Amino acid sequence: MSRQYSSQEMLARLVAFPTVSSNSNLDLIDFVETYLAGHGIASQRVPDATGTKAALHAVIGPQKDGGVALSAHTDVVPVEGQAWSSDPFTLREAGGRLYGRGTCDMKGFAAVALAAVPQMIAAPLTRPIHIALSYDEEVGCVGAPPMIDSMLRSGPKPSMVVVGEPSNMRVITAHKGTAVIRVTVRGHSVHSSQWDRGVSAIAHAARIISWLDDRTRENQAAADPALAMDPPFTTLHCGVIEGGTAANIVSRSCSFFCDIRTVPGDTLDAWLDRLGGFIRTQIEPGMHAIHPDTGVTVEQLAYAPALSEEHDGPAEALARRLTGDNGRHMVVYGTEAGQFQERGISAVVCGPGSIDQAHQPDEYIETSEIAAADSFVSRLIADMCR
Repeated sequence: MSRQYSSQEMLARLVAFPTVSSNSNLDLIDFVETYLAGHGIASQRVPDATGTKAALHAVIGPQKDGGVALSAHTDVVPVEGQAWSSDPFTLREAGGRLYGRGTCDMKGFAAVALAAVPQMIAAPLTRPIHIALSYDEEVGCVGAPPMIDSMLRSGPKPSMVVVGEPSNMRVITAHKGTAVIRVTVRGHSVHSSQWDRGVSAIAHAARIISWLDDRTRENQAAADPALAMDPPFTTLHCGVIEGGTAANIVSRSCSFFCDIRTVPGDTLDAWLDRLGGFIRTQIEPGMHAIHPDTGVTVEQLAYAPALSEEHDGPAEALARRLTGDNGRHMVVYGTEAGQFQERGISAVVCGPGSIDQAHQPDEYIETSEIAAADSFVSRLIADMCR
């Protein structure tokens, strides 16, 4: 029989694993797997292609479809270059706060869910409770889709999911979709004194970036003020650009990275089609007229779909019943909730902590937030016994 942990004790264990996205998370997964097995709960690993990372999911209670999944990602963002007051991978309590990397985003929710496993086992559950822990959320929500596929394939299938990203235990019913795009422009290099014989990759990249910025401003002008997001429109933003070799050489190559954050109802495919149409009709013909080996490549590196409001959705109804929160809350950051929803599982975001603390030096979560999450899960367990 595994030892029992309070949520704070479990959080200390989880924070101690430095599961930065560039590292393996297998030590944490080993710990959780052993902990669950010690309570008689079988779990299933879903390894990534390299075998250095894995997701894990488990079912507690009756082995039948229905019930709710409690979902969290195990990876955290780096600490390099940040001024921490203490070891970021050692939980520190001070002034009603618990400091450490991942305390808020989002090992706090994972700790609460795992610490409640003995309570779940002891309860006369009539519907199952699933534990779902993913990897690589911070680098594009990469680990959740194969985990969700495994959950649906192995069964039983949850009817709803609570993704415990930090929301101060408010019920988040919608968020934007997020995509990372790389655009590579292949030009033709000549001496800058012969500018007319070359194709500047940088100049054409600049035209594409300007197009993206113009579309964002158009979206801003046409934004629906009733949409409870800030900002309430789709944004197309270039964050990194590199290219060229010297001031007097027409650049042969230029690449840039951008993210596209779509409001619910707006699709990434539609924006990629519009971008591709602009490149094909307005950019590449002029390039090809000078040199045939020039062109533009657009690559989608990561994508997490938006979470759309579900009218009368079971996940929202459950979360509102357990929290008493009847406000309309939407956020502009992405989560794995849209990936569950995309696969037919009703989804909502509700978890302890403030997103303002996520990714920050001296990241922390209030002990009162952990207590609120403990109460939430206790009420959820009781609800699953009805």
